[in-house]
Amino acid sequence: MIRVLDVWKSYNSQLVLKDICFDVKQGEFFGIIGPNGSGKSTLLKLLSAAEAADRGQIWLRGKLADKHHRKELATWLAVLQQEPLPSIGFSVREVVEMGRFPYQSWLGTERGDSASLIDDILQTLGLTDLQQRTLEKLSGGEKQRVGLAKVMAQEPRLLLLDEPTTFLDIGYQIQLMDTVHRWQRAEEATVIAVLHDLNLASLYCDRILLLDNGRQIGVGKPSELLREDLIQEVYGIRPIILDHPIHHLPQMLLRSAKE
Repeated sequence: MIRVLDVWKSYNSQLVLKDICFDVKQGEFFGIIGPNGSGKSTLLKLLSAAEAADRGQIWLRGKLADKHHRKELATWLAVLQQEPLPSIGFSVREVVEMGRFPYQSWLGTERGDSASLIDDILQTLGLTDLQQRTLEKLSGGEKQRVGLAKVMAQEPRLLLLDEPTTFLDIGYQIQLMDTVHRWQRAEEATVIAVLHDLNLASLYCDRILLLDNGRQIGVGKPSELLREDLIQEVYGIRPIILDHPIHHLPQMLLRSAKE
């Protein structure tokens, strides 16, 4: 699905990413982790073809990213941004329906009827009762769920998530990640998620990429990268890593500063 070869990126002579190389397979749930300022969101912009790398190549479905037509790309690639949707006067349903834009003619019409698809997505994300409410009347967490509903309406084969759980409480964090995971498995789609929560990354990601100050520290399974020595090297803390009693995946506990 994606191949990244020797990618470098700078802004105003400030190096943000250097020598990044990895592949993402079709149907994989791939995580990108690292401290603030490590280049995670910049990398996601390059993967979505929103920006171009200064050096190196990014291949999407066997074709260089900058060679894809934007509207055609939007029929199989969707991005959920970190910031919730702005408080504009559209209703929840109208915003979700905007996800169908790549399939519409210049007259705004679509060959098929997508109403049932929109209904199913609203139901799945618990937005049915809010569908006529306008965005300015929603909380930040509700807006984030509307944003996810909108990108799901695109029916993408590749979904890019930029810190999707930032504005959600713990219950909705799990609900959102579970929803994305179920959808990804059912559709055999590919998900790439920038995540701050290392425990969520461990639970949901097949593999993860660890970045630090624009450098690629490693790519591998959660058990290979979520190690005490690497976390201390990259994040500057000395965690306690435990085995999850059900999923048998690494989970991190923080040491108190009182120790």
